[in-house]
Amino acid sequence: MTFQRARSEEQREIRRTAILDTAMAMLDEMPVAEVGLNELSRRVGLAKSNVLRYFESREAILLELLASALRAWLAEVSDELDADVDPDLSARERGDRMAAVLAGSLARHTVLCDLANAQAGVLEHNVSVDVVVRHKKSAIDTLGAAVEMIHRHVPELGDGARTVCMTTLILAGAMSTYCRPSASVLAAYEADPALARLAPALPSDLESAVAMLIRGALARSDAR
Repeated sequence: MTFQRARSEEQREIRRTAILDTAMAMLDEMPVAEVGLNELSRRVGLAKSNVLRYFESREAILLELLASALRAWLAEVSDELDADVDPDLSARERGDRMAAVLAGSLARHTVLCDLANAQAGVLEHNVSVDVVVRHKKSAIDTLGAAVEMIHRHVPELGDGARTVCMTTLILAGAMSTYCRPSASVLAAYEADPALARLAPALPSDLESAVAMLIRGALARSDAR
């Protein structure tokens, strides 16, 4: 794909969309750490300097993808929870079922997990204050929708729903990284299979962790 110079707002939006779509396609092939502007520019058919006319840095591109990935995931998992969490169950049973749905969904959304894990340590660096403010405002809106979703199924969580939402995503991001061991670690597991007990498994270990998180939040809410 090769672009001519953008002369209208519509053409500029087409180029922005092409950059984002290409970066997302790259994330389907490689981890966040390997997505670079040089290869992105080559694939999208624009000079690197032209890509930087639309996004101030690689990190700004990835932050925007994280925001859109979160919104898409939330819409999907909300439908899954509506279908799978029986409102007639006890609070603990609904919490356990929610943990299973959340864990299973996040385990399928590997790109979202990778982006979420890189957010604080990588993506929020090399970006301007304006980019961070825009991203954080989007995140606040998404978090509010997620908390509302959690409350709809387990209202007994009270204020703990916010902690459940944020911590679940952090756990998914961190655990997904450990599920992609390096060649040296894989070789070590092969040499001594007992070492593999240290490697988390998605979605089962994430489900257990989120279930414990929800049960703890329920217990704390009951104690107040």
